[in-house]
Amino acid sequence: MAQLIKLQDYVSRYETDLYRYPSQFVRLKKQQWEKMKQHWENGELPPASPIVKEEEQEQERNSMKEKLFSLFKKKEEEEELSSSIQANDEEIAFEMESHHDISTEEELKVSFLDLVFDFQLRWASSTIMEKSYVDNSYHYDERLRYLLQRFPDNIFVLYNPVLKIKHAPVELETILITPTGIWCLTFLEFEEGTAYIGSGERFWLKKWGDLETKVLNPLIGLRRMEGILHQIIQYAGVDLPIHKGVISRNGYIDYPQAPMGIQFLDKRLHNEWFQQQRSSSSPIKSVQLKAAQAIMEYCQTTSFKRLQWGEHAVESDENQQ
Repeated sequence: MAQLIKLQDYVSRYETDLYRYPSQFVRLKKQQWEKMKQHWENGELPPASPIVKEEEQEQERNSMKEKLFSLFKKKEEEEELSSSIQANDEEIAFEMESHHDISTEEELKVSFLDLVFDFQLRWASSTIMEKSYVDNSYHYDERLRYLLQRFPDNIFVLYNPVLKIKHAPVELETILITPTGIWCLTFLEFEEGTAYIGSGERFWLKKWGDLETKVLNPLIGLRRMEGILHQIIQYAGVDLPIHKGVISRNGYIDYPQAPMGIQFLDKRLHNEWFQQQRSSSSPIKSVQLKAAQAIMEYCQTTSFKRLQWGEHAVESDENQQ
């Protein structure tokens, strides 16, 4: 799974120590999968109740990812503020409270990926001392799921990050930082089989059946994103190429005189590009971490102190008086 290092303007575990958490995530994921698989093979996952009311079944289906297992539950016990950053951050409680039958290993893998997805949202919206309010839509964001669950561990994802450029917040789209390059991505996905006619104008033509409408030219935001990232990594002395891509997994892009340097990853070409990214076995590289660190330093963060740390701060002030 790719690693979600920044989500919108939420506080991220990775921004506290980018050189530590990527390897820790890979290790935890491997450990928890082995535990979960062992429990399943030993028949230790509680089966669903044989008699459940229809409405209760529907409710369970809607919240299955929340009820399936309580995996990766963080032990965030109160500790002294001075040692908080070192507080048992790697300890994860493994508990299972299942109300759903898992009959095959493939189903187990799907369940595990959903659990890790939720875990990643936690890491991308909280630290030991701070939290951010997460828009509930991200829990059901198919595009975010695609990026995290289908790409490998050695890819970092920044999803809708808000960067502060010249004292003004700028929301970008999707950034993938791989061991060999940086991808600026924008998605152009509406109805299945939609055709997009590209041009240098502000709007593109969107055709679906007999309907024709206009959509904003996706290259406008893509070029802005590439320009911002180019300045950041150049200033940081990072030598990584920046690629630009328009993804349309369910549609077709036709741009007769397309500009150079942009890949149009539509229904015909997406899978080839996707397999190239998945097949990369390169380990996480120092230049990749340096690039991520440089970009993260410009990211805006909106968060609040966890209750226990606010209480620690009050107690500390009172003790000093």
